[in-house]
Amino acid sequence: MKIVTWNVNGIRAVAQKGLREFMEQEQPDFLCLQETKAHPDQLEKSIAQIEGWIGFWSAAGRPGYSGTVTFCREEALEKLGPIEVSHGFGIPKFDAEGRMVVIKTKLFTLYNVYFPNGGSGEDRHQYKQEFLKRFAHHLVKKAAALENIILVGDYNVAYLDQDVYNPKELASESGFLPEERRWMEDFLKKGFVDSFRHFHPDEKNRYTWWSYFQNARVANRGWRIDHICVSQSLEKSLLKAEILDQQMGSDHCPVLAVLDPKRIKA
Repeated sequence: MKIVTWNVNGIRAVAQKGLREFMEQEQPDFLCLQETKAHPDQLEKSIAQIEGWIGFWSAAGRPGYSGTVTFCREEALEKLGPIEVSHGFGIPKFDAEGRMVVIKTKLFTLYNVYFPNGGSGEDRHQYKQEFLKRFAHHLVKKAAALENIILVGDYNVAYLDQDVYNPKELASESGFLPEERRWMEDFLKKGFVDSFRHFHPDEKNRYTWWSYFQNARVANRGWRIDHICVSQSLEKSLLKAEILDQQMGSDHCPVLAVLDPKRIKA
C-alpha cells in the first residue's frame, strides 16, 4: 500500500505541471495533497474528478487559501471496504481553514493535514502553537488506545539539525524554532514513528521544501517539513519511505511511504 503526500501550492498550477502524469507513474493508493487553494466546485472536471480515483476535499471558507484533498484509488478502496470521512478534529477555528481530510478504514485512520504556518506574525505563531498542542493531544490519545494512525502532510516543522540546510542560521525561523522542534520530538516519543528517518536515520541534505528565492532549490538550501508519521502499532508494517526530490511542480516535493497491509493488526 503506497501513500504519497505533496504540498502542491495550488492544484490548478500543478495540474498544468504534470500532476496526472505523476499519478499515473507512481500509482499511489492514497495521494494526499495540501495547499490546494481551491474548492472542488471551482475546478475543471479533469482536476476535481480524476478517472479511477475518488477525491475527498476540504476547503477553507476563505477563497484561494489553504485546502486539502485525498485522492483514493478506487481499487484500493474496494479492498479496504467501508470508510468514514471527516474534515477536522473538532475545533472550529482550526477545522474552518480546510486543513484536514481524515479517512478511517478498517485497518487504519489516515490524516492528511496542512499544518499552519506561523511565520506571518505573532497571532499566527500563537495559532500554530495551539494547533500543534491540541492536535498532538488528539492523536496521542488515539495512539494510546491502539488505533492505527497514519499522519501525512506539510507539518511546517523541521526538527533535526540535518532537516535544514543551515541549523544555526535558521534557529529563530518559524518551522525550526526550539519549541517546535521539541513539539515534534515529544510527539514522536509519545507513540509515533517518522517513516523517513526510520529508514534513513543519518541521511543529510534531503529536503522537501525550498524557497522560490535565490535559486534555493538549485543550491539545495532546503527544509524537510513534509512528513509521513505512523503510530508505533504500524512500525512493523513499514516497507519503505522516500523523498521524491526530483519531482517538480511546486516549491515542495512529494514524500512517499509503503506499508504492508498484511502486517497491520486491525
